[in-house]
Amino acid sequence: MSNQAITLNTLKKMKHSGEKITCLTAYDASFAKVLEDAGVEILLVGDSLGMVIQGHDSTLPVSINDMIYHTANVRRGSPNAFIMADMPFMSYANVEQTLKNAGRIMKQGGAQMVKLEGGAPFVERVKQLVDHGIPVCAHLGLMPQTVHKLGGYRVQGRDDNSAQKIADEAQAMQDAGADMLLLECIPAELGKKVTKLLDIPVIGIGAGPDCDAQVLVLQDVLGISQGHHPKFHRNFLEAADSIEAAVAMYVQAVKSGEYPAAEHCY
Repeated sequence: MSNQAITLNTLKKMKHSGEKITCLTAYDASFAKVLEDAGVEILLVGDSLGMVIQGHDSTLPVSINDMIYHTANVRRGSPNAFIMADMPFMSYANVEQTLKNAGRIMKQGGAQMVKLEGGAPFVERVKQLVDHGIPVCAHLGLMPQTVHKLGGYRVQGRDDNSAQKIADEAQAMQDAGADMLLLECIPAELGKKVTKLLDIPVIGIGAGPDCDAQVLVLQDVLGISQGHHPKFHRNFLEAADSIEAAVAMYVQAVKSGEYPAAEHCY
């Protein structure tokens, strides 16, 4: 990556020019630097840290203070990548709480965008964030914060009704002012449909090869994550001789369209 900072305008231009965007999770300064040096455009400080850093069995225990701490670490390690941070479980239960916590993530953590999970019930929160100058990435499909309600980590949007609901909510989030959308664990055809429908960049994780961007949890890329591996998992370190080389291989695979391949899709 050059010394020029990645901005929302950069990412929107990449979408409209057809250049694939790369994203990985990051939780500390050291790895943030490795990822930026390899050319990763977006660093997602994910509440996945609850599982891969803290050792919990879900993302639910992660606090707003945890997110601010890790986001600030990533910002110090990566001055030029675009930093997006998750809003953790129950940190955006109402508009007032949403604005307060998103503001803290931006001011204290140094994030350039917040990401929140949820569809139609959260449209007003997105509007309020946007009205207050806070860029938002909406998250649809499989939403890990509602894993108990969903009955487990299951692919979403398999039938016509649920697929249309995801597409409609994606449009509603863009109309509310969201600048980005993340789709998780949905059929590849639905990922393609939503990506074509929207003008904003669409990030996929288990959402097929036609999304504008791809994201993985860094520990999955390095083959050190524990427990069940989802279908879209790929260990890039297996074929590399260093962490830096593995990350560079991921970037190249996304840019070329090699990843995700058919075996990684639903």
